[in-house]
Amino acid sequence: MKSVTIIALIGLLILPMGGKAAADGKSFDAHATSFAYFFKDTDMDFHFGNLILGSAGNGSVEIGEAFYAASQIKDGDAASWQTVWYQLAQRVEARGIKSLERGHTVSARNQLLRAAYYYRISLLAMKPQNPELEIRGLKCRSLMKQAGALFTPPLEFFEIPFENTVLQGYFRKADPSDKPAKTLIMIGGGETYIEDLFFYIAPQAHERGYNFMTVDLPGQGLSPHTGHVFRTDTNVPMKAVVDYALSRQDVDPDKLAAYGISGGGLFVPQAAMHDQRIKAIIMNSAVVDAYALFKSMPAALASKEKRDLWTSFHSGVVESICWRYGVNKPSELIEANKGNTFDASKIAAPALLITGEGEYKSKEVQRQQKVALDNFSDPRSRLMVTPSDEGASNHCLMENRSVVGQILFDWLDDIFK
Repeated sequence: MKSVTIIALIGLLILPMGGKAAADGKSFDAHATSFAYFFKDTDMDFHFGNLILGSAGNGSVEIGEAFYAASQIKDGDAASWQTVWYQLAQRVEARGIKSLERGHTVSARNQLLRAAYYYRISLLAMKPQNPELEIRGLKCRSLMKQAGALFTPPLEFFEIPFENTVLQGYFRKADPSDKPAKTLIMIGGGETYIEDLFFYIAPQAHERGYNFMTVDLPGQGLSPHTGHVFRTDTNVPMKAVVDYALSRQDVDPDKLAAYGISGGGLFVPQAAMHDQRIKAIIMNSAVVDAYALFKSMPAALASKEKRDLWTSFHSGVVESICWRYGVNKPSELIEANKGNTFDASKIAAPALLITGEGEYKSKEVQRQQKVALDNFSDPRSRLMVTPSDEGASNHCLMENRSVVGQILFDWLDDIFK
């Protein structure tokens, strides 16, 4: 085991295996932010600053459109949020269709990509029983597929047969040839759709010569509409994902990596425990034990009196997560994650842990990163804590994706030399 070393590098805290860090936070609120963006409602503000503004550099939104929409939304009100983003999606879609009909493919692609994502944003905090949740989700996916076909090479939509369903995903080749290339599989967490993950880091992967692949596992994206919720053996659907990746001629089997954010920080290493075909893993952050993490989440511990004080937006977000886990109330999320773990000592692949400085203040987040780092067997494993003063502090670091791209791909390039 290496001795403890802390190196300052471009504002990053880098801990090799065996690193230690001080703990000073008691709870883990995934939607806490280091500073306010626009809304007083903290959950609405998290999604606006991170999911929306953070993705602008990857073509998902326009800043002017986003701030106009925000100016029309009643703070904390879910219905207002859903209406405003839906109306914006319709306007942008109309622009895209007009360009497409006239043969202006670049304009059409860019507009349709944004329209797809605005439909996706309009789903936030929507009650599971609302039929619009599935209708708009399907609309988002339809437009994304339409826009994806206008890329060169195209963004491919695929379905992997799995048990009594299919796992839906996107794949974009590093170049138009069938030459085997380095490949990054990205897996999301408890609230994500594959469209989120494309806009998270796909452009950064493509410009570095990587194939990019992302898949919705049971519980993610549209899958709960067919009764497929989160499970504690995500290594099983992940095997089907890796099977599909390695069935492709354009994937180099010696350079296949998997990256998980939020809950994906458990799904990816759990898969690597059982599947040595995954040659490197990245987590943001590592979730060694989801049960312990959920026990530290304010939403799961809130009394009925506290829940009654929640805004409709926050209440809708929490209810949506419960639906994806197949439970009826937030407190049941804790038991639903019992046994949802991974054992770092059983993973042979090198591992990179990335966490924001704000998130790293949680004692439970710190503890789980240390447990993972201390037990990974490959000496190239690392923990990198990104700084608040570079706007790289929040959950999943969605607010600074260029820093994530730099850290992730610089490390992965070194691993795959």
